[in-house]
Amino acid sequence: MGEPAQLQIGAAGDHALRITLKPQGYDMESYGHIVFEDREKTEYTIDITELRGNLTETINGLEVHVSTNPLTVTVTNEEGIMIQQLVFDDEGNVSFAIDEPPILGLGEGGPKPEKDANWREHDIEFDRKGRLHKMIPRWQATAYGSRNPVSMLVGTGGWGLWMVTPWGQIDLSSDSTGVYSPITPEQGFYIQQNQKNQQENTGKGIPPKYINGLYDIYVFDGHDPKALMKDISTISGPAIMPPKWTMGYMQSHRTLETDEEMMDIVNTFREKEIPMDAVIYLGTGFTPVGWNTEQPSFEFNPEVFKKSPEKVIDEMHSKNAKVVLHVVPWDRDRLETLHGSIPPKEGEEVDSSHILTHWKEHVPLMNMGVDAFWPDEGDWFNLFERLNRHKMYYQGPLSTKPNLRPWSLHRNGYLGIAQWGGWIWSGDTDSSWKTLEGQIAVGINSSLSLSPFWGSDIGGFYPNEEYTAELFTRWFQFGAFCPSFRSHGRTWWTHLPWGWGLDERGPLETRTPPLESEMNNNTIEPITKAYAELRYQLLPYNYTLTWEARDKGLPMMRALWLHHPNDSKAKAIGDEYLWGEKMLIAPIFEKGATGRNVYLPEGTWYDWWTGESLEGGKTIQKEVDLSVMPIYISAGAIIPMDPIRQYTDEKVDEPTTIKVWSGADGTFELYTDDGKTLDYLDGTYSLTKFQWNDAKKTMTIVAGKGENIEKEFVIELMPTSERKQVSYSGDSVLVSF
Repeated sequence: MGEPAQLQIGAAGDHALRITLKPQGYDMESYGHIVFEDREKTEYTIDITELRGNLTETINGLEVHVSTNPLTVTVTNEEGIMIQQLVFDDEGNVSFAIDEPPILGLGEGGPKPEKDANWREHDIEFDRKGRLHKMIPRWQATAYGSRNPVSMLVGTGGWGLWMVTPWGQIDLSSDSTGVYSPITPEQGFYIQQNQKNQQENTGKGIPPKYINGLYDIYVFDGHDPKALMKDISTISGPAIMPPKWTMGYMQSHRTLETDEEMMDIVNTFREKEIPMDAVIYLGTGFTPVGWNTEQPSFEFNPEVFKKSPEKVIDEMHSKNAKVVLHVVPWDRDRLETLHGSIPPKEGEEVDSSHILTHWKEHVPLMNMGVDAFWPDEGDWFNLFERLNRHKMYYQGPLSTKPNLRPWSLHRNGYLGIAQWGGWIWSGDTDSSWKTLEGQIAVGINSSLSLSPFWGSDIGGFYPNEEYTAELFTRWFQFGAFCPSFRSHGRTWWTHLPWGWGLDERGPLETRTPPLESEMNNNTIEPITKAYAELRYQLLPYNYTLTWEARDKGLPMMRALWLHHPNDSKAKAIGDEYLWGEKMLIAPIFEKGATGRNVYLPEGTWYDWWTGESLEGGKTIQKEVDLSVMPIYISAGAIIPMDPIRQYTDEKVDEPTTIKVWSGADGTFELYTDDGKTLDYLDGTYSLTKFQWNDAKKTMTIVAGKGENIEKEFVIELMPTSERKQVSYSGDSVLVSF
């Protein structure tokens, strides 16, 4: 753009490059992007302010070729295959190469329907190609929920691209070239600090500053998808381990009557033996009567709590239920610019907007026994403030209760929040079959480019006549295979696992409640109970997936492409996904469905419900009734399952069953730790490796890490269910079938 510039290119991760173009003399660290605030500085192999001719260097195993007029950076791998080509033009735009396969990622959410458009008739966007992405964060209902854009593109053809700075639009309408165009102050998006609240704000969700001529871009070799995800995790910050109880079911409440009613719900879960780990309470103002006085407030509502809040919380804890409270931030008169660290770093001004000051308002609640928070709203915060809010709900609880893992659930986020335990839910969606379909694609793309921990409101938030017992059941089945397994929405009694069996709908909170004729349906509760029980049986498997998110950067909810990168059909499928590597989930999202087309990648697959063996590489038709959501298991899969628990911390007498599906060799590393503390950061955890040799029909068990701990396992060979019990004490054990 006519100003003297400096180009820097260095290694990032194991298979990626960081490319920085900036005004000469500008200190990149002074930009202060919060995602990287505690990272080591990048060492740049190329660092030039002038180039005559061309320049070629090998960096991180990738060949980098730089040329001028216009400035062009071409990256190829060791096989000579081009990974990406960035072209910086005089207008400030950056073009990049697009290939034929789908482009995924770009954060959470999807397109904004045109006004008065019937979004229920639109195709769901999974592949991001084909349109201009304005990348404006927003609240949205419809099929997609809130939009949390992240300029992280996952090219399933073998590349990745993260444009960290500046904030910009991404045009993917061309078949061959994408264009990244900075959003500048002249466009009015950087007016941040003088609005009182979210309704008045015009610049919500984007960075607080723009530096003309500053670009910070990461290029990834994505030919090995697992290596790509590891690099994304390393660069943006590895996920922290969640407390184990977050793998359980969470029941959200809305309009409250009394503390006795609150306790009755907890007791009903225990009496019905429907597993549950947490109850979540909305704040007053977001519902007619909530846990507190009018939001934003940290005071318990005297209309609800006839007993002391401490006593009510203690009673819930005695029933092994965690307590999570919905909170919203103050407006700008109290939080002018959310900033800082806990504890404060040297030189930080601890003013009214410092996160320590804001966190101190939460401390009395934690001291009463509140276990976690659901920070809602905050849409008016700029990007750095949104990230600081995630940081506050990680560092704050640790400052109050050291070494006890925090958890919080947010509507706003960006790539990098996983380092502070960032969990995202898709916001206030409509109750519809199209929304249920859309949430599958949203969850996959969000998991690739924002956080490995995502979920939606089971049943959808805004009810209508389309919200039926059937829709709730199908959504509950899907939710059992999402990181966040949580039911929430208006007419909240119908979001209880037994709610559709009641003869009344409870507090309506809407002009469009579900039909009264849908009530008194006693077929729903047994189905929801069965899927809740399955979720708890899979606890050792699911908890290991949270470790894989930290250790390998792999999300729990995975695009088929992640483990089948050479399958062109698998790349384009956004209505089914892998739960881990070898468990395929195909949610039902059509009303009255009696069958479901399911694509199985190459290899041998087993029907979870019947044990039927099927050859992949094709689409099959699975017959279903309301109790069945298609689940398929790949040959060679090793899946640990526990007896049914009523809460994740419940002790069980029977041993863990290691189910192995014959037909191929397989390996699985089972992760265990205390599920509560940060001791895992010091290496206090265990990995037990299971290796299946299909030809010899033998299972080898060997300690991968950790102390020798005596344990009983049952090895079950599927689909025959032949079983062997084995005692394991940390030494290698061979089990033969």
